[in-house]
Amino acid sequence: MYFSFIVPVYNRPDEIDELLESLTKFTSTIPFEVVIVEDGSTIPCQNIIEKYSDKLTISYYFKPNSGPGDSRNYGMKVAKGDYFIILDSDCIIPQDYLTQVQQSLDAEYVDCFGGPDAALDSFSDIQKAINFTMTSFLTTGGIRGGSEKVDKFQPRSFNMGLSKKAFEASNGFGNIHPGEDPDLSIRLWNLGFKTKLIKNAFVYHKRRISWEKFQIQVNKFGKARPILNSWYPEHKKITFWFPSLFLLGFLFSVLTIVFNIYFFISFYGLYFFILFINSLLANKSLKIALYSVWAAIIQFYGYGKGFLLSYYKVAILKQEPQKAFPELFFKK
Repeated sequence: MYFSFIVPVYNRPDEIDELLESLTKFTSTIPFEVVIVEDGSTIPCQNIIEKYSDKLTISYYFKPNSGPGDSRNYGMKVAKGDYFIILDSDCIIPQDYLTQVQQSLDAEYVDCFGGPDAALDSFSDIQKAINFTMTSFLTTGGIRGGSEKVDKFQPRSFNMGLSKKAFEASNGFGNIHPGEDPDLSIRLWNLGFKTKLIKNAFVYHKRRISWEKFQIQVNKFGKARPILNSWYPEHKKITFWFPSLFLLGFLFSVLTIVFNIYFFISFYGLYFFILFINSLLANKSLKIALYSVWAAIIQFYGYGKGFLLSYYKVAILKQEPQKAFPELFFKK
């Protein structure tokens, strides 16, 4: 099995440098190549790529901007491997990553896998807090892809493996973003392919570095879900409503305070306290624990608001998703 790492990049040369440096430290002798696809960047990373030409089997392609999904497809079309591993440019890869992947596929082969993400000690406190809330079972971490137990596992494109066979059968990613990874997972299932989580094949994922960028990101996640539900109604889950119901319940509980009813708001206070304690124990930092509570509020508000707006436009008004939310679709 020959692996090809596919990495789309847009205006992030510093991140690519860190990612490639981590790939040079692999402890295994498993052969692999790296395919970097520059998605119309105005700050290209070609000079960074050249630094690693004698350390890695690496190729670099520049193309007009068409979004991450189309760029991943481009990379897989030109790659030489028979199994692709798709990474975000803001990831750092552990030394034994490829060994974990190879061992898992040898034991139970699937045509598509995903791995979790973690935070390095060098990450900022905001990054660690966001990572905690995005992976914690207390928020949407299990729903999002941190657990196999919630549903059939949907790999996420920051850390996803895909066989050449599955890519050719499915034509890869669609032009929706975000949401292109669950879209691909569902289409693969419908084609008869299996997916799984490889828990030990994790990456260090930096995520968004500001509260504003994080809010924009989760809001787009919320908008994408009702669109996917309209395309694949057989895969709708009540858990997708959780952030929106959480948001509506919180607004209701705040209103009841006007009538001196504190019963409902007390549940939210208890929830945020448990979240705070859980983060404090996991991160051993009071600051990160406080940030985690704020990150969870942003996550539920941004996702819940986006989900409700998208549900109203797509499910109730029956608007075409591309017309209702053109910012979620790249033109190929």
